[in-house]
Parts: sequence; structure tokens; C-alpha cells
Amino acid sequence: MKIAVMGSGGVGGFYGGHLAHAGCDVGFVARGKHLEAMLANGLTIESDTHPAIHLPKVRASDDPARLGIADLVIIAVKLWDLDSVARSIKPMVGPDTAVLSLQNGVIKDDILRAHFGDGAVMGGVAYVSTHVARLGVIKQTGGIQRMVFGEYDGSRSLRAEALLDAFKRTGIDAELSSDIRRTLWEKYVFLVGLSGTTASMRTTLGPVRSNAQTRAFLLDLMRETVAVGRALGVNLPADYADQRLVFADTLSPEMTSSLHHDLEHGNSLEVEWLSGGVVKLGAKVGVPTPCNRAVWDVLALQAGGAKK
Repeated sequence: MKIAVMGSGGVGGFYGGHLAHAGCDVGFVARGKHLEAMLANGLTIESDTHPAIHLPKVRASDDPARLGIADLVIIAVKLWDLDSVARSIKPMVGPDTAVLSLQNGVIKDDILRAHFGDGAVMGGVAYVSTHVARLGVIKQTGGIQRMVFGEYDGSRSLRAEALLDAFKRTGIDAELSSDIRRTLWEKYVFLVGLSGTTASMRTTLGPVRSNAQTRAFLLDLMRETVAVGRALGVNLPADYADQRLVFADTLSPEMTSSLHHDLEHGNSLEVEWLSGGVVKLGAKVGVPTPCNRAVWDVLALQAGGAKK
């Protein structure tokens, strides 16, 4: 299976590296000094809980056209300017290529369908905490290494089965979803709550959930997201937000979101596709989303990142 990974940072480098280590033909699209390090020294994946992986040589370029047409293109870059990213990967997408985004949010695949058609796009959700620790080195924190993906029509297609087999060879916990739209929204509900509170309040999950007022805000963010999803026909239980709040109580108090991390480091923010996505989708179906609108408004001045 020939795989191309668009974006070789924490998520793309992690999954692409494991697939390459398992014997798949993987090409990485990267840039700058990270690309230079990968070409010079290969790609390393470090973990506190799993054995390290080192690929002494990788196929990588900053030009997607040089990697050629792939059976599968994995998109693992931030969400801003996804239209431009979609245009840039077209040299890797042939008539039978599957396109799988591991980005946050639920709007991403609608954008990709506009470029590649309904049949090309698969849905996917990544459950892993990673970052670029050093040039050419991906660091995983925590023990979770999970991937859920599937066809939007619910079928167990040949390409989905082939990818599942490839992931099984990596040792990553992978599964096919028969309702990938619901799977995406299940992650989205919690991510909207976690990112919206930790970024707007500039703190970790522990203080948010231990204060009655901020805990209620966390729940309200998730309840709005559930209401929008259900209005769009997603098969979420009416009390799903309450279930996620119970889940939040089981997590480390030091847990935070990539949105909060990006805010602290002056990076551009994905808030337009997280809380902002809830607001935009809610407007389409007539569901009020005042809490998510508040998060989007509060972070608007930082959304473009700090000026360098």
C-alpha cells in the first residue's frame, strides 16, 4: 500500500512513521529544517510507554508532486487554509486514491469533498498525544495509540480493510467504524469543550472541572455541540455531553488542549473550526450556541497567532 502523509509533525510523523516501520511504502510531505533533519537522519518516534522507533531513511519532500500518486493520502496539518492544502496534494491523488484527514473538527471532510468528490474521502479520528520534540523526532506522551476510521457509507471497503491490516501490523489500536460521522462528532463534542475552556481560561482541565462555574461552562459548550450534531442528524444520545463530563473527571488534571498549547506559544489557532464550527453549523440548523460564540469571540484577536 503506497501512502503519502501531508504534514509530518506530531500526528502525521507518528502514524506515518509507524506505517513505514511496518513495511508500508510511505512518503512524507514536510518542510524546512524538520524536512532537512528527516532526510539527513531519518525519523525517530520516542515514547515513555512504548518502544522507540527509528527509521534511518525516509522518503520525504516539500513538493507533493515528487512523491507521486498514492493509494492513500493522510492529511495531518492544521486546519487553516485547508483549501490551499487540498490543492497542493492533487498531484498525489489519482482516480482511486483515498483521502483521509486526521485533522480536528467535523467541517474538514466537507471541504475535501469539494476538491476530490464524495467517493475519495474517508473519515478518521486519531487518539494520540504527540509533538515534534526535536527536528526529525516525534515524541508521544501517554499510552494511548488509537485510530478509528471508515467509509461514510458504512461499508467495509477493500481500501478500508487494507488500511486496517496495515495498522494492525504497527501494533496501534485501530478499528473500522460503521458510523464514522458519529465517531467524528463523539470526539468533536469533547474536543470543543476541552479546547474552549482551557484556551479561553488559560489553564488545564483540573481547575476547570473543579470550579462549579467553569465546570458548568464546560458542560454547556458540549451540550451545544451535541444539540447541533443531533439537529444535523448525527446519532448522538441526548445526554452525551453529560457522559463526556463524567469521562472528563477520569482524566489527568494536567490535561490540556492543542488549542491552549498553540495559544501559549503564539501559534495560529484552530478556534474557527472548533467552537467557531459549532457556531456556523448551529446557525444553519437554528440551534443557539452562545457559549461557543463567546469562546470564538474571546480568542478572535489571537486566532492569527502572535506577530513575529
